[in-house]
Amino acid sequence: MALAQTEVRDLKRTIVALRTELEHAEMIRQNEVHQVGQASVAEIAQLKTTVSALRAELEHARIERDRLIQQERALGHNEMQMLKATVGELREELEHLRAEKDHAVRSAISAQQGEIAQLRETVSSLRDTLEMFQIDKDNAIRREQTLFSDETAQLHATIQALRTQLEHSTANG
Repeated sequence: MALAQTEVRDLKRTIVALRTELEHAEMIRQNEVHQVGQASVAEIAQLKTTVSALRAELEHARIERDRLIQQERALGHNEMQMLKATVGELREELEHLRAEKDHAVRSAISAQQGEIAQLRETVSSLRDTLEMFQIDKDNAIRREQTLFSDETAQLHATIQALRTQLEHSTANG
């Protein structure tokens, strides 16, 4: 009987020791889960801050690009107006010369027609250049939008992967 009581007492001590060890392990596990949760929250906040900064930077780049496009359009328009005024002045001069000397006018017409053709080619070339610039800007805008969309998708994928990893870690932990 004394042997059985000793064995029961030893088993009770073993149970108390195992219970204490189990409670200590649970406390350590809860502490680790809490730390992982805090790290995830901090990382998510940092990612949100990064996304916000990237959005602001992209918006600033769009505004600057739009300003440059407007500036180029204004310059092209001004230059076109100057060319039109020049063409108009040349036409007036041509009419004046025609009235003074018919023979001199024919020579001047020949020379001026070449210059007018060159000016028209210049105007046409400037229009083509302006259109190409607009197309290039539009393509640049599309590229930026695609890059932003890709980067956003990557950030979403990273966030989802971190969530999945956190959920897996929590489920296994």
